[in-house]
Amino acid sequence: MNEINEVIKEEKQSWGKSLWEMLKFAVLALVIVIPIRMFIAQPFIVSGLSMFPTFHDSEYLIVDELSYRLGDPTRGDVVIFRYPKEPSKFFIKRIIGLPNETVLISGNTVTIKNDAKPDGFELEQPYVENNANNTLEKKLGTDEYFVMGDNRSASSDSRYWGAVPRKNLIGRAYLRLLPIAEASVLPGKFTYEN
Repeated sequence: MNEINEVIKEEKQSWGKSLWEMLKFAVLALVIVIPIRMFIAQPFIVSGLSMFPTFHDSEYLIVDELSYRLGDPTRGDVVIFRYPKEPSKFFIKRIIGLPNETVLISGNTVTIKNDAKPDGFELEQPYVENNANNTLEKKLGTDEYFVMGDNRSASSDSRYWGAVPRKNLIGRAYLRLLPIAEASVLPGKFTYEN
């Protein structure tokens, strides 16, 4: 009988140790995962075709939140941001205009004027497949970005609802994980010559 009591006692102690180990593991995982999720990277699923052909509906991305905490966004970055008119919604677009620049759109041509190029320069846009016929001139403020979708004829962007404040930028598209055949680092990144 004593042997049975000893076995039961050992099983209870073993179970208690296992529970304590699982609890420690869960706390450690939360201490590591939550800060990474909140401050460094987070998942994002593309919804819609505004960035076609660069991104397709339902693609799974990882958003780099750290880069914009340490530096400034650049022209050509594909960014995820809070929609200025309804901050609970997240959008994905490409940065076209930077703070203090003037963006001029005439048909399919986008021209940027800034201190370095006061007469302006025309943007090269090889990522655009479907054009739109717009005419617009927008002067950006000190913390504003002009964003556009690559599928211009099917994108709700800065042409319609204005610039995106810096505070609304979540981060840039860093990894495309799904579909696996399209997996890539900095998907859609385009570096301008100007």
